[in-house]
Amino acid sequence: MSDINQVIVDREVPCKLRDGVILYANIYRPQANGNYPVLLTRLPYNKNLPNFSHRWIDPIRTAMEGYIVIIQDVRGRFASEGEFEPFVQEVKDGYDTVEWAASLPYSNGKVGMFGLSYYAFTQLYALVEQPPALKAIFPAMTGNIFKDAFEENGILSLAAAETWMLDSLAPDYLKRKLSPKDFAKAMEEIANDLNQIEKWHTFTPIKELPAVMKHSALHDIYQKYIQQEFNKKAIDHRDLKRYSDLMDIPAYHLAGWYDNFLNQTLLNYEQMQAYSQNQKLIIGPWGHGMTGTDLGERSFGVNSSGDSIDGKDDLTSLHINWFNQWMKEENEVRIDDEDPVKIFVMGINQWRSEKSWPLQRATYTTFYFHSDGQANLKSGSLNTTLPGDEQKDQFIHDPMSPVPTNGGGTLFYNGRNAGPRDQRKIEEREDVVVYTSEELEQEVEVTGSAKVILWASTNAPDTDFTAKLIDVFPDGTAYNLADGIIRATYRSGKREKESLNGEIIRYEIDLCATSNVFLPGHSIRIEIASSDFPRYDVNPNTGKTTLESEEMRKATQSLFHQKEYPSHVILPIV
Repeated sequence: MSDINQVIVDREVPCKLRDGVILYANIYRPQANGNYPVLLTRLPYNKNLPNFSHRWIDPIRTAMEGYIVIIQDVRGRFASEGEFEPFVQEVKDGYDTVEWAASLPYSNGKVGMFGLSYYAFTQLYALVEQPPALKAIFPAMTGNIFKDAFEENGILSLAAAETWMLDSLAPDYLKRKLSPKDFAKAMEEIANDLNQIEKWHTFTPIKELPAVMKHSALHDIYQKYIQQEFNKKAIDHRDLKRYSDLMDIPAYHLAGWYDNFLNQTLLNYEQMQAYSQNQKLIIGPWGHGMTGTDLGERSFGVNSSGDSIDGKDDLTSLHINWFNQWMKEENEVRIDDEDPVKIFVMGINQWRSEKSWPLQRATYTTFYFHSDGQANLKSGSLNTTLPGDEQKDQFIHDPMSPVPTNGGGTLFYNGRNAGPRDQRKIEEREDVVVYTSEELEQEVEVTGSAKVILWASTNAPDTDFTAKLIDVFPDGTAYNLADGIIRATYRSGKREKESLNGEIIRYEIDLCATSNVFLPGHSIRIEIASSDFPRYDVNPNTGKTTLESEEMRKATQSLFHQKEYPSHVILPIV
């Protein structure tokens, strides 16, 4: 066996940063003498756990392909020194680590970065100071550094935020702060609270969550984290042009139709594509970190898996082929000869290459809402005819009994409640309104981001409206494809609240992107409600939020579909 097939693993290798803090990494490298390009990932989840060290790419196999793979604990996590400040620290620490990796005696001076979720964030933040050695990145299922990770337009991704704090952040954070005896007790409490996490999601006010506040060592970091102070401190979100130079780097973006970061990953691709043509995008029928054949209540076939992408690649080979182009001279297959976009089309369960995202050939088609005023009793219809003089639909939004989350791009504890799920029980509720097309006579493909234009009023000082795009099967099964939410007082995307005053207001609800063929005999459905809990914090209808208040009241919601107020959905039809 040649030396290139022999791999050396160096554990707990120190990397000294500019402020003297030392971070520790495991390094996988070929035994054969020579200088090799480096693939680096930086994560807060413990580099020694196989679920993280071997989850996204196989470091042994990658080293056998002539790469040095470095997996590092970020500052303040596990073996690494310092105090953990999520996101904030990753700009300078990322730069220093990239340049350190390039200077290693067995490195050829070229560094690429890979990883998903937070360890894709570390790639994007490393770009800010533009380390010279960084040649390409592969950010997967991650957010956009100009957005908040768990909050947008006043709406908190509640379950994701509370789960990340208790499950991902708290254990190691407490271990560093407490005596062994106190830590053991704290971990018993954390485990017990995670076992009943659904109960804690219902607690208000959120900033006083007992499962966190019982641990005094977590008080400060939780308050900063739950109010998104770390994201805002890391980078000036308002000054995108200031950071335009950092986007000029080859990047392969990986997303999932049911990932909670889908829209932000697509935004990363679109923003960077504007500055660099060396961008690629792949979107599978996947949830956050979940790339198997089955998700939720559906199976998408063997070749939908990250282990057999279109029957040609797995995740490791996808990475190796990408980095070969930018890190090695002898690469034979040129990635830039391929179409830049690859998507999985649900419904027909096929992969397809595309020349752009969004698809330029998509025709944005309007489907109007109709009903006899009882769409919450399933009389609502959906078609391309403008409405006339129709009765409004009404329902009561009770924040004490919110519409429960049922699938979608969730980030719940242990991957629960993700993906496509049958919505029929949800649609039996009187606070859920549905508009359904006739059964289709021929295939209709929707690929891209749909938008619901909702004309609505409320008797509350603030409220939320949600929308879902549903594929209704001939037997009545109704699978969710895409969804969105808007907070009424932040309807324009401004940081300042706008008043409602009981007026009929036009709301634009952006749905997450999807790609699905509605087959003959199926129907297209839009579902409207005012909560999706605990995926999002419930709006108490008081003008305050459950972050700081436990006061709640009911709200009467009126939805209009008339000539003057033509509520509708705009679908990108291919």
